[in-house]
Amino acid sequence: MLCVRDAVAGYFKRPVRTTIVTVAVALLVSLSGLAQAEGYDLVILNGRVMDPESKLDAVRNVGVKDGKIAVITEDKITGKKTIDASGLVVTPGFIDLHFHNVSAPFGQKLGLRDGVTTQLEIEAGVFPVDMWYDHMEGKSQANYGASVSTMAIRESVLNPKFKTEWGATINDLAGGRPEITHVTMDWSTGVADEVQIAKILSHVEDGLKQGALGIGVPTGYMVEGITQRETHGSQELAGKYGRAVGLHGRFSGHNQSASGMLGTDEQLAAVAAGGGGLVVQHMTAQCLTLSRFCQQMIDMAAERDLNVIAENYPYTYGATIVGADYLKPDNYGPNMGHTYKDIVQISNMQPLTKKSYEKLVKTAPTTNVIFKNVTQEDLREALAHPTSIIGSDAFPYSLKSDGSQALDWDTPYEAVNGHPRGAGTHAKVLQMVREENLMPLMLAISKMSYMVADFMAKNGVEQLAQKGRIKVGADADVTIFDPKAVKQNATPANGGLPSTGMPFVVVNGTIVVKDSKVLKDVYPGQAIRAPVQH
Repeated sequence: MLCVRDAVAGYFKRPVRTTIVTVAVALLVSLSGLAQAEGYDLVILNGRVMDPESKLDAVRNVGVKDGKIAVITEDKITGKKTIDASGLVVTPGFIDLHFHNVSAPFGQKLGLRDGVTTQLEIEAGVFPVDMWYDHMEGKSQANYGASVSTMAIRESVLNPKFKTEWGATINDLAGGRPEITHVTMDWSTGVADEVQIAKILSHVEDGLKQGALGIGVPTGYMVEGITQRETHGSQELAGKYGRAVGLHGRFSGHNQSASGMLGTDEQLAAVAAGGGGLVVQHMTAQCLTLSRFCQQMIDMAAERDLNVIAENYPYTYGATIVGADYLKPDNYGPNMGHTYKDIVQISNMQPLTKKSYEKLVKTAPTTNVIFKNVTQEDLREALAHPTSIIGSDAFPYSLKSDGSQALDWDTPYEAVNGHPRGAGTHAKVLQMVREENLMPLMLAISKMSYMVADFMAKNGVEQLAQKGRIKVGADADVTIFDPKAVKQNATPANGGLPSTGMPFVVVNGTIVVKDSKVLKDVYPGQAIRAPVQH
């Protein structure tokens, strides 16, 4: 029988090299497992991961490294920071093409509480494009981007005194500081001659070369002024550069002579002739009782390979400036079916009368107002339609104290007036899914993330091919919500109350909303920009 002493002696008579190799391999395996377990910057554990691209819907752990999703697994993982998502839904960060508040820290903050990690200004746009991007660099909590603004370009060409502060069109033209900008209503009512049209389109092309995501063509605010030479010319440039137009149609209503369908038709014809993409923004607010037929028309165009999509917000009332063409009595009454009392001044939440309306239009046409538009039945059908997307049309907020724009990050939520869509659009959609069975949850998530990213990626915005998805290699923009509790809290009287039930929001791998609080002085937002051509 071999004694213990002999066995031990035999072991140590083995070649030293073999022993060292064996120990080294064991050590490397151990260290490799440790590195894999602790190599993530952030891990999101035990959440119901819902990816609208792959249709994954299962409890998984997600590991984030260097701003990217590095792993999606059932295995146990650890990292430097941990989010326990037990009982919560983990989705791609929401992408909003219709976010006018991206230039305002307070507006960004509300958007983040609503799960919006990428906030894009496509309808109104910005001008000059490079000035705006320079201004936003390094100071954005969410990803940001914009189209080039035909509104601001028209004002600059027709009103030589106009001077932007930092290129944010909605701030300049909708209640900013006129003593600095010298803004007029020329952008809306002025009719450009041949020389001016050429200059306008030249500036639009310059904006595309500077990396604009598309072209903002809100024709409905320029009914009397903008020519079809400009709307078609803009679409031709969109086709030339492979981008999309964000459209606010020329008409809002359901009368045959000036219907939302007719306004949509105008730009669809331009797409057919000039190419490029088209986002028909807040489609229900334009088409009203004709929304079903507008959607059918858009779907038919898409089936014929026209690059077009409809967008809606989940409200039966909108927000705009009191001087908007479509609020004029000869349109808002007979064509949209409403009266003065259906228009409310945001700064004091008072319904207008004929007298107060006429006074504001004459003395302060950029005053912000809320107005009724579509019916609940038509809205629900449009929201649930499988090819439409969600966009908030987040409009600037006003301070209750003096009516000035609410820009500062520290502004109290309850201190502002404004349309609740800037605070609650995405939570409201999720709430409607839960309470009204509006549509499948996966479809709702897709409409707020993947479908938006996919459309824009096909229209020259290559960065968005890495967003709107929960997959390995995608940007780590993540929204985490409680499907049983998520809800909007904003109301017409208190439009700045943030959504609840979204305890965590991650932008490019960095936690920006933690335990339902937006973290101050955290700026992981990156520019979303088309290639710049010098």
